Amino acid sequence: MALKCASVFTFIALWGFALSITRYSVPEEMEAGSFVANLAADLSLDIRSLEERNAKLDVVHSKNYLDINKDTGELIIREKIDRESICVTKTTSCFLKMDVILSNPVRIFNIELEIMDINDNAPVFRRKAMHLDVSEATPPGERFSLTNAVDADVGANSVKTYYLSESKYFSIDIQTGSDGSKYVDLVLNVNLDREEHAVHNLILTAVDGGVPPRSGTASIIINVLDINDNAPLFSQSVFAVNVSENSAVGSVVMTLNATDLDEGTNAQLMYSYTLYTSEKTQELFSLDPHSGEIKVKGVIDYEDSQNFEMYIQAQDRGTNPLSGHCKVMVFVTDLNDNYPEVTIKSLKRSLAEDVSVRTLIAVVSVSDRDSGENGEVKLTLDRQETLPFLLSKSSEGYYELLVSKPLDRELISKYDITLIVTDRGLPPLSENETITLEILDVNDNAPMFSQSFYTIHVVENNPPGALLTSLSALDPDLNENQYLVYFIMEKEIVNTSMSMLFSINPENGDLYALKTFDYEREREFLFHIEARDSGVPPLSSNVTVHIVIQDQNDNTPSIVSPWRVHGSVVEEVIPRSTEKGHLVAKVVAIDADSEQNARVTYQLLQISDSTLFSLDQYNGEIRTTRMFSHRDPRQQRLVVVAKDNGEPALSATVTIKISTVEHSMTFLETTELPLEYEVFTNLNLYLVIGLGAVSFLLLITILVIIVLKCQKPKPKAIKIPPANRNSMISQRSSTIADSTLISSDAYWYSLFLAETRKGKVVMRQPIIPKGAGYFVSSIPRSIGPSETTDSRASTLEQEPRKGLQ
Repeated sequence: MALKCASVFTFIALWGFALSITRYSVPEEMEAGSFVANLAADLSLDIRSLEERNAKLDVVHSKNYLDINKDTGELIIREKIDRESICVTKTTSCFLKMDVILSNPVRIFNIELEIMDINDNAPVFRRKAMHLDVSEATPPGERFSLTNAVDADVGANSVKTYYLSESKYFSIDIQTGSDGSKYVDLVLNVNLDREEHAVHNLILTAVDGGVPPRSGTASIIINVLDINDNAPLFSQSVFAVNVSENSAVGSVVMTLNATDLDEGTNAQLMYSYTLYTSEKTQELFSLDPHSGEIKVKGVIDYEDSQNFEMYIQAQDRGTNPLSGHCKVMVFVTDLNDNYPEVTIKSLKRSLAEDVSVRTLIAVVSVSDRDSGENGEVKLTLDRQETLPFLLSKSSEGYYELLVSKPLDRELISKYDITLIVTDRGLPPLSENETITLEILDVNDNAPMFSQSFYTIHVVENNPPGALLTSLSALDPDLNENQYLVYFIMEKEIVNTSMSMLFSINPENGDLYALKTFDYEREREFLFHIEARDSGVPPLSSNVTVHIVIQDQNDNTPSIVSPWRVHGSVVEEVIPRSTEKGHLVAKVVAIDADSEQNARVTYQLLQISDSTLFSLDQYNGEIRTTRMFSHRDPRQQRLVVVAKDNGEPALSATVTIKISTVEHSMTFLETTELPLEYEVFTNLNLYLVIGLGAVSFLLLITILVIIVLKCQKPKPKAIKIPPANRNSMISQRSSTIADSTLISSDAYWYSLFLAETRKGKVVMRQPIIPKGAGYFVSSIPRSIGPSETTDSRASTLEQEPRKGLQ
């Protein structure tokens, strides 16, 4: 009690110490190591006791910005303090709370450090650039709202005023909000003229009230919107241009370009002839109303007319359209009016893609009826740099078209070769001729599969003829060089050909299974499929196919122990003096499936007294949960279900009838032979006796099986248990139904140990049904797709295992 009171007084004392608060104030951004206060003096502490009492600084809800110098007792800055990062909200007061903790005895001092603001942040605009659209018709005095600046500092260090760069058109008006924030409006002072000044670039500056003051800027971009107040204007009132006779229709004579100082639709111009332009001129020349381009429309003949006059206007698309006018004088010159000619003398329309370089394609001749420079011609290939062809001059006026690079039909199957002939007249005239050359296919590409290895998963019990997958290869060649045939490359697995197990459609590569697969017998197959084209010679490629058989829950668990005739009840006799935890029986079931489908668990489906027996769901052991009382019936009935973990789950049941007898009757009913524990002190001797009895029973079982095989016809094939599992298979006479007794040395050894109690060893003599035979088979682990039914079945003929080693 005294101890509790002392603890209470100590706590009250410490609480009193913690209530006192010491306050300091420092400006933010002080350098690391700066002095804050002398804690030893302010808290009346001995400097030597700071180290002895392990003085430490605990900052509440913040980073440790400060430290204690235990040699001097000073509170110093450990790291620069940024007031804006500690106090996110814009408040005038910002405190950093911490505790100074001393040990032996414990004392706590509360310290509040006020972080005073300095002008370390400049004003910042939320938008660095503000865009305004103002019509040039806007009257003076119009106001436009601008984005205000913000400053992370507080008080006098926040935004104080704004300044605008010099402008005769605009000024600013500063407003103050209820919270003291400064807002600014832009005011138009004089009328705008877009043609004089289309864009106004201003700088808005925000200045805070710190010492020295800081500032931030934002640009204001004002676009002046246009009104239609300017008429179109040509660069000159009269234009003169020369045109050669026989100019090609569509030839450009000249392009008019009037200008309009306005913009938008007010500056979009439409060109047209006026009534002063003659109809003949309009028949020979066309005027593009949008671009102002004048082109030759008819045949111009110098002997017919030497000049033409055009009167043209340009009109804008404003609401009230304005227009400008000009005159175009066209003078016709008598120049080169004959076009050169190109003639194909010899031509190959097609070539195989494997022809050699310098192969002749065509012989071309060129001519021009003009004379002098106007009759001198030059032949060229259009887009010469992209074509695998060249022109070689063989003689005067003759050229050879040759192959200059290897051809590849898979890249380009057809070429349009344009020959251009040009004379040296002023202006030069030209003519062109296009040759179409087809590239013929050669079988130079082997079929290609999309991948080099295919893994195909097939669930067992598939129907024969089921489509497994479709394998397709691609061949970029043509016709018969592209027609592919698929077939399985022959491979035998234990005298079984792959073509007996699988089939492939030679035309489309559909792969089929020819038989129903059993996961318990076959696990996987590995073979190759070849795709071959029909070219001469044929080309081919192959792909590896890996068939993986997947397990299906198609085998029901089989209860192999305790043995019973199908449909009958298994009887067990135990003394009533059996203690708690006694092994009554062990249910063993096997499942021919694998993995989850073969995991068997046990459950009690029915039980006479649920308080008397328990069943281990994993090993199937049935044990007593208490001792028998005089009120318990002498007979108990249990129904145990063995269920696998497949989807859906399969199960089997066994009924066990347990009879209890007095200890004196046990020997007569179960033929148990009690032996004194002291006689056999070595447990290995028990094992030798038990395993010897089991070996004897197995030998008798084999002899019975041999006799039955000699007397009766060969029974139907027994379903083979899966690989990688030790299985016990029983063969019986036809008088016994489908029940199976499958045993193992480990099981008999577990029964042998279960009957040992209270210093005595009891050996149970099992009742063997007449005509039943037994043998044990060890099925080796699967060795892959090369294992066949015959090789697996041969393991059943191995001799039984000997006893446990």
